[in-house]
Amino acid sequence: MNFRARIPLSAPHLEGHEAAAIAAALATNWIAPIGPEVDRFEEEFAASQGAGTALATTSGTAALHLALRVLGVKAGDEVLVSTLTFCASVNPILYLGATPVFVDSEADSWNMDPGLLADELARRARAGRLPTAVIVVHLYGQIANISAIKAACDRWEIPLVEDAAEALGAETRDSNPPQCAGAIGTIGIFSFDGSKVITTSMGGMLVSSDASLVSHARKLARQAREPFAHYEHEEMGYNYRMSNLLAALGRAQLTVLPDRVAARQRVFRTYERELSGLEGVTLQPEVSWGVHARWLTCILLKTPRGAVSPERLRLRLLERGIEARRLWKPMHLQPVYRRLGCPTIGGEVSDRLFRDGLCLPSSSSLHEAEVAEVCSAIREFVADEVR
Repeated sequence: MNFRARIPLSAPHLEGHEAAAIAAALATNWIAPIGPEVDRFEEEFAASQGAGTALATTSGTAALHLALRVLGVKAGDEVLVSTLTFCASVNPILYLGATPVFVDSEADSWNMDPGLLADELARRARAGRLPTAVIVVHLYGQIANISAIKAACDRWEIPLVEDAAEALGAETRDSNPPQCAGAIGTIGIFSFDGSKVITTSMGGMLVSSDASLVSHARKLARQAREPFAHYEHEEMGYNYRMSNLLAALGRAQLTVLPDRVAARQRVFRTYERELSGLEGVTLQPEVSWGVHARWLTCILLKTPRGAVSPERLRLRLLERGIEARRLWKPMHLQPVYRRLGCPTIGGEVSDRLFRDGLCLPSSSSLHEAEVAEVCSAIREFVADEVR
């Protein structure tokens, strides 16, 4: 994140009660990983998301790595994963020596296309080459078509991992009661880095309704120590434990999660009002089956003449002290994965979204006047580009 920007993309939002929570944790002299704040954060987070059991980790990437380990992903396996995402959704597959297979987006949600996934799983079943797991990424606060994706995975008994790092606060509309993104598949993971809806500075969470999976992940996160008085290890583990201090911060932030989501949704509605009718600009839609948490407000720039460039707009905004960011460059276009020869299913939709898309400032602390300033700059830019 560019903290020099006068209007940042997605800034941490702290209100003061966090300091008291950290001070209380410090007063116990329990600052190391593992501690009462970690236990309570896990319990409170799982309850807030209807997620069964939770494990606090050092990052969302660590949580995803643990998820794949406990699901048995190993060298030589294949894992199907959304191509329109950040590399942290993919690298843990490579950590384990497995191969990512990238699946294109659908135009409506920008998330994994369930039709492509279902067809690919059926094709692989006929060939006897089913993947070990599927990772679906909920992008920018929008929940994927999780019912259809889960049905495709359930048909072939494929574990489904939900990467909800960007979608805390998103939920379904097509179930009663609604279900939270990350709490529907076999395992869900979340991120609490500084740009997210709530933050622990750095940190993540793994959740599952299968307590045995979380228990195994917890053991691996603590260097896979066996229950002996001395240190004994039967499998390789990691130091992926969240500290007690960061858990205290997370607990304080969790109390205001509904407010943070509502604030980002208000930011989106202001953009929607200010940019309504502007030629060449469309905002990411909200799908009928889900509630969009609006972690980031994203736009597509496209006129019939194709004259609007998201990169030129990004640079124009930066000149004014406004931080914007291109949509994720699809993983199948990234040099590191192309060199590895990772397969791709489709790709045209995510290619177009990357070509035309831009993420706008979306902090929950953003004032309406600041959103209006961003929109004014966009209108001026579009007028210059299409004249």
